[in-house]
Amino acid sequence: MNRVCSIFCQLLELFPRWEFRYSVEQHRGERHARGFTCWEQFVAMLFCQLAQAQSLREICGGLACCQGKLLHLGLEKSPKRSTLAYANQHRPWELYKTLFEQLYEKCRGQLQAAPGAASKPRLRIRRRLMTIDASLVFLCEKVFDWAEYHRGKGALKLHLVLDHQGYLPRLAVIGSPNQPEVTVARQWRFPRGTVLLFDKAYTDYSWFDQLTDEGVWFVTRMRRDAHYEILEQREVPADSRVCQDSIIRLGAERRTMRQRLRRIELSPREGHDEFVLLTNNLRWSAATVAQLYGQRWQIEQFFRALKQNLRLKSFVGTSANAVLIQIWTALIAILLLKYLMLRSRFGWSLSNLVALLRLQLFVYRDLQAWLDEPLRAPPTPQGLSYEQLKLPLGQHLLGQQNGS
Repeated sequence: MNRVCSIFCQLLELFPRWEFRYSVEQHRGERHARGFTCWEQFVAMLFCQLAQAQSLREICGGLACCQGKLLHLGLEKSPKRSTLAYANQHRPWELYKTLFEQLYEKCRGQLQAAPGAASKPRLRIRRRLMTIDASLVFLCEKVFDWAEYHRGKGALKLHLVLDHQGYLPRLAVIGSPNQPEVTVARQWRFPRGTVLLFDKAYTDYSWFDQLTDEGVWFVTRMRRDAHYEILEQREVPADSRVCQDSIIRLGAERRTMRQRLRRIELSPREGHDEFVLLTNNLRWSAATVAQLYGQRWQIEQFFRALKQNLRLKSFVGTSANAVLIQIWTALIAILLLKYLMLRSRFGWSLSNLVALLRLQLFVYRDLQAWLDEPLRAPPTPQGLSYEQLKLPLGQHLLGQQNGS
């Protein structure tokens, strides 16, 4: 007798129904709803991401094939394609943003007890490290005519904050492709002592002053056309890539920063341009600053994994609301997958976890046991034996052969 529900049901336990219901009422998600609930829509869209379904037909058909296993998920039956499409077009996408934020807080709270959290390499820094960046999600302009970008292409821009403790997505904003990255970054607030990593696209002198006033450290690259005044020269360590280490005041004339910054110039590698870093921390060594900025590459890998392993290249709806719901569901799914990787003692890669989890969604097996030992056969149900049946006739024939 099975003492656990399916793996998909155990994943949905991270979204308590009472909390989900409160979020639905907060966003008025089921206003004018007739039978098809927001929970059923969420289960269907999460199934789309985890099962790699590429169309409404695959979502509804895949759930219909498991008709006897849907009651424990909170579904009475598989949704119709037209019903799911209508819900994606009209129900608020803000509900999925709220679910993403709630899931992050739960994963963040349980991160210290996760077995895989201690095995992740970390920098020797006692600060909370985060990276800010943005990436385009391309769309077909002929189908998504509301998402015009340029030269016959459509797109949306995904702004993201990646928390390096577990490499979990912390904050996300989906906006216009032509919206500058720094415009979104100004709206975010970070705890005092946080270390931010970002590239040259976030250059804004007033924002740099604001971060320094709030006690937030940052490391970024300096623009080639930036004006600055050298206030102090520091000694350069021998046998290192550091060419120059100086304290500067960034800006000229009316656009001058109030706070001092530190400019670190590194010797260029063969075939590359000069590499100049800026930071508002005046105490770290130049090697630490360079090592910190090297961690910014983690968010590039995150965007690549998000687009390669989840449904962000083909969409099951053409309206803006349906596309936003699918993108937020993809962020929820990758946050869920990253958390499972941290809970596991097995050396998962994200692509391997996505591939095997897709085949195990409706298998009745303990989730933690499967995460730790995915290649081990499930335990034999109590009271059953897989030994070959011993028929009396077979034993009689076997005895005659042995006697002869």
